[in-house]
Parts: sequence; structure tokens; C-alpha cells
Amino acid sequence: MSPPGGGGWSIDRRADTARALHDPWPPPAQRGRRTAGLCSVRGPRAVVLGSTQSTDVVAVEQARRHSVDVVRRTSGGGAVYVAPDAQVWLDVWLPRDDPLWDDDVVRSSWWLGETWTRALDGLGAPGLGVHRRGAARTEWSDVVCFAGVGPGEVTAGTRKVVGVAQRRTREGARLHSMAPLTWDPEPLLTVLALDDDKAGQARLALDDVATGLRGVAAQLGDLDAPRAVASVEDALLDALP
Repeated sequence: MSPPGGGGWSIDRRADTARALHDPWPPPAQRGRRTAGLCSVRGPRAVVLGSTQSTDVVAVEQARRHSVDVVRRTSGGGAVYVAPDAQVWLDVWLPRDDPLWDDDVVRSSWWLGETWTRALDGLGAPGLGVHRRGAARTEWSDVVCFAGVGPGEVTAGTRKVVGVAQRRTREGARLHSMAPLTWDPEPLLTVLALDDDKAGQARLALDDVATGLRGVAAQLGDLDAPRAVASVEDALLDALP
């Protein structure tokens, strides 16, 4: 873990399996200071379920056949698909005495959405918005994270760009935020427990609910996936308050 830099942030660059990246973090001895964790998935692709989702939403044998791990996070919301070099993933730890802390769970992640918008504006994605109300649900949002919009999440018009979820404890809060490089619901739908009719409905419904970073940030267009991810990570670190 890097020492505190601008804004007093400790920076933790983490590369591991999706399962390991969802283990408790940061270590207890480091929870007294604000920490930003840049997470790189290594190893198998994974479907990450929200804390209250049933594993019944996943076709376990299908996932196994496609070598997709099934992981659970401690924060709420729907399922997210992750893979190596397929998304930018920023976790943040805030202790309760941090100036960024807000007791209001709706307001508490607005600053994180604003961090993303500043970072992406510098990469050629002006005009992105931060959702500042309660969760806006759809027919599929309880199943698929990017089918709905929650507080602090980033949108381009009506399309979601960045997902945000959080887990609050007596010590502080861990905020997950993630944006796919390219929005493609098919890898996730492939391993969900849906019959043919439901799968067809989901494909139609999910096609336009979100967009990837490449779809909004002009400067990422000519970069390969690792360099695109690195560019967004660097911009996020510069944009942290």
C-alpha cells in the first residue's frame, strides 16, 4: 500500500481473483484513514452477486461450464460481470470521522460519482451526470446491477456508466464503484438462470440501459484494454478530493 498522497489518500493497487478482491478490506489496522483501492481482476471471470441476492439467479452448471466463478459482495444491488482488463474498479474505504463521511445514505456517495465525472471529463467525456436521488428501479434491476440507477452512480443521458454500492459498519464504509470498458450484457446473461423467453426479454431490455467507458470517453478509443484501464485509473487518482 502506498503512503498517503494528495488529499491524504492511501493508494492500494490490488491484483487478484474477483473472489479475493471481495474479501474484507482494508486490513483492520489501516481502517483509520481514507484508502482508495484500484482492483485488477486476475484469474477466472466472475459473476458478482449482491449481498441479498439468491444464488438461484445463476445457472451454476452453466457458469462452471463457461469457467465463470460465482462470488458474493457485502454490498447490495444486482449481479455484475467482471473479467481481466474488462472494467475499471475502484474501491474506497472511508472511516466515520473522515470529512467526506455523510450519515445520509443517499448523499454519501455523491462525491464518488463526482470523482468519476471529473476523471472522465478529462478523458473526453463531458456532460456526465451523477444520480442524486434514491434508487430508480426497473424490471431487471434486482437481477442485473446496470439495469437500474442508484445514488452516486454516473450516467450518460439515460444510460448508466458507473455503478456504485456500499457497505457501512460502525468503523466506516467501503464503497465499490465500477465501470465496464464496453457494455455487453451477453456474458452475464449466458450464466443467469433464465429460460429462452426470459433471456430474450432481458436482451432487449438490457441492450440500451448502460454504456461502457469506450462509449463515452473519446481518448480511450485507440487504446488497447490494459492501457485504457490504466488511463482511467490514473485519471481517478488525480480526481480524488
